[in-house]
Amino acid sequence: MSDASETSLQECEECVAPAEAFSLIANETRLSILEALWQADARPVRFSELRSAVGMRDSAQFNYHLSKLTDQYVVKVENGDGTGYDLRHAGEKVVRAIISGSFNEHPRLDPFTVEGSCAWCDGTLEARYDDEMLTVVCRDCDRQHGSYSFPPGGLNDRTDDEIARAFDQRVRHLHCLAADGVCPECSGRMVTELAEEGNCCLGDGLRADHVCQQCGHTLCSTVGLSLLDKSPVVAFYADHDVDLSSTPYWTLSWCVRDDHTEVVSRDPWRLTVTIDHEGDSLRVELDGSLGILSVDRV
Repeated sequence: MSDASETSLQECEECVAPAEAFSLIANETRLSILEALWQADARPVRFSELRSAVGMRDSAQFNYHLSKLTDQYVVKVENGDGTGYDLRHAGEKVVRAIISGSFNEHPRLDPFTVEGSCAWCDGTLEARYDDEMLTVVCRDCDRQHGSYSFPPGGLNDRTDDEIARAFDQRVRHLHCLAADGVCPECSGRMVTELAEEGNCCLGDGLRADHVCQQCGHTLCSTVGLSLLDKSPVVAFYADHDVDLSSTPYWTLSWCVRDDHTEVVSRDPWRLTVTIDHEGDSLRVELDGSLGILSVDRV
C-alpha cells in the first residue's frame, strides 16, 4: 500500500465500505452474538447453542442478525460435527475494544506517585490519566517522562503500582513493534525517521518518529528508548545485577533525555548513545533506522 497520506479508506474495491462495516455492529443483538462467541468454551459454536447463549427465542430473527455478521465479523464453519460459527479477526477486534473500554468507558483516575525521580530536576514523579492517555510527569518542573495511550480497561482491578507497571510494559511493547517495523495499531509497515525539531513527550529535541505507511499511526521517543530490549544493553545491566525488564523506563535517564545521544553524522545518520551505570559505560552506535552498528564497553 502507498504512503498513508495518499491512501483512502474507500480505495479497496473488494472491501466493505467503512460506514457499512460499522453499521453492521450498531445493534445490541449483534454485539451480544460476538460476545457469546468470544466467551464460548469451544468454537465453532452451533446455531442453537449460540442462540441460547444470546437468549433470543425467535430463531428467524436471530438468524437475520447472525447473517449480517457472517463474512465480515463471523465465519461459518463446516466440519464433521456439522455447521458452526466462529469469530473472524475483525470480530475479535470489536470484542477486545469493548473489553478494553475504548468504546464506552471514560474513567477518572487521580494522579499518583510513581517510582523514580525527575531526570531533569530530581523532583517527584507522578502518573496522570486523561482521555485514555497516561503521562508520567514531574510535579516540580512539569517535565514529561512519556505520554502514551492506555485503554481504560487497563485500569480495572489494578492498584496504582500495578497500573504503572502495566504502562511501562505497554510502552516497551509499542516501541519494540514500531522499531521492528510493525505498526502496533494495524500491523502495517512502520518506518523510523529522525528529527531535531518539534515536540515530543520525551527528550529535548532529537527524537525518533515511527510512522506507519498504512494507517498513519505515529509514535515518537528518544533514540535511547529503542535500546531497552537490545541484548547488549540487557547484558550490561545484568552484569550489575539489574533486571532491565522490570526497571521502569522513566527511571533511566538515557531513555527520557536525549543528551545521552550524540549525533556523529546526519548524512547518513550515525548516532552514539552512552549508558552509564555505577562507573561503567556502554557506548552503542546506531544508524538512521536505529539498527545497532557497534557496541563498546568502557
